[in-house]
Amino acid sequence: MIQVIAGKKGSGKTKRIIEMANTAAKDTKHDIVFIDDDNRYMFDLTRDVRFVNAGEYDIESDQMFMGFISGATSQNFDIGQIFIDAFKKLVHADLSTTQWVFQRLEKISEKNSVDFILCISEDPAELPEFIAKYVI
Repeated sequence: MIQVIAGKKGSGKTKRIIEMANTAAKDTKHDIVFIDDDNRYMFDLTRDVRFVNAGEYDIESDQMFMGFISGATSQNFDIGQIFIDAFKKLVHADLSTTQWVFQRLEKISEKNSVDFILCISEDPAELPEFIAKYVI
């Protein structure tokens, strides 16, 4: 399953995704992963959430981002949810060109029983249809 939290900068997306990750860590036996582009929210997460600063891995494209996600899911079969903040910064691509990314995330989700929750800094009304269908 993929879920998208979309909104303009300052609309509370990050606060919401952090709360969702912390709640998920309390309510599940699976591992919870939170991926961001820097360390600024690391201490807002409970210790049960695995924080990953993807900015330390020099991800420069949507292809590299998907390799990063595939590597994470292949190394830990206990991951139940992956929360991704700053999605646009991490993929380094225009959202209109990321349909293949969402198709691949769907496949990974189905194959590995991993849910993806993404924050996208964009007005929900301006999202491409292939992303808008995931907005919660």
